[in-house]
Amino acid sequence: MKVNNKVIVVTGGGSGIGRELVLQLVQKGATVAAGDINPDSLEQTKTLAGENQGRISLHKLDVSNKDSVNRFLEEVLASHGAVDGLINNAGVIQPFMTVNDLDDNAIERVLHVNLYGQIYTTKAFLPHLLTRDVAHIVNISSMGGFFPFRGQTLYGASKAAIKLFTEGLYTELIDSNVKVTVVFPGSIDTNITRNSNVALDIMEAKSKLPFSPLPPQKAAQKIISGMEHDKFQVYVGTDSKVMNLLYKLNPRWSAKLVDRVMKAVLPF
Repeated sequence: MKVNNKVIVVTGGGSGIGRELVLQLVQKGATVAAGDINPDSLEQTKTLAGENQGRISLHKLDVSNKDSVNRFLEEVLASHGAVDGLINNAGVIQPFMTVNDLDDNAIERVLHVNLYGQIYTTKAFLPHLLTRDVAHIVNISSMGGFFPFRGQTLYGASKAAIKLFTEGLYTELIDSNVKVTVVFPGSIDTNITRNSNVALDIMEAKSKLPFSPLPPQKAAQKIISGMEHDKFQVYVGTDSKVMNLLYKLNPRWSAKLVDRVMKAVLPF
């Protein structure tokens, strides 16, 4: 689905990949309804759009809250009258610690935002999307959704669930007007640790990774391209592409290889 002259919803539009998605979509002629839990961040995104600010509507949104999602749907339809695309980008990581040490609140937050959040928004917008001549849903999973990372087991579990949720949705809608894409970003140069309230010296951690993090601008470009070309899966970043291949060839060896790298980054 070409995004020009389409109305696209982007969750988590206040920072990182979400912000870049909003900015690039309006540059390509789309109108964007941007949702985020942080209104100030949304305002910054809109300011960065410059002459395209008129193409963006801003909405406070907590994807983990069903009532908030339903209000978001009503606001978006009131503002734009229609929606052609939904990009479920909002997400958080977990504190960098083992499952044994994670408390229930941290576990529930990750699952509610990353998994239930995408389910809630998809369920809310899908009936309307099915009425459009052409429509598209993009769900953001993660490299951590098909590959295990030390200290991010619950995050990975939530993103693995998004992979199967999206691929199942694809098969259910294969004969409809709604196309579906799942995206697997690798290491992206964003402030997700701060937005997730997770303590980590991210600059030191990134310096020890074998692949350089991809700028969010390039990540957003690849995601939009995948949407416009109706891709089933999109792997964003060299690390995501390489680890997908290695994990298919030898899962145990690949998991041990990356775990050695993660041990050099994490304090446990």
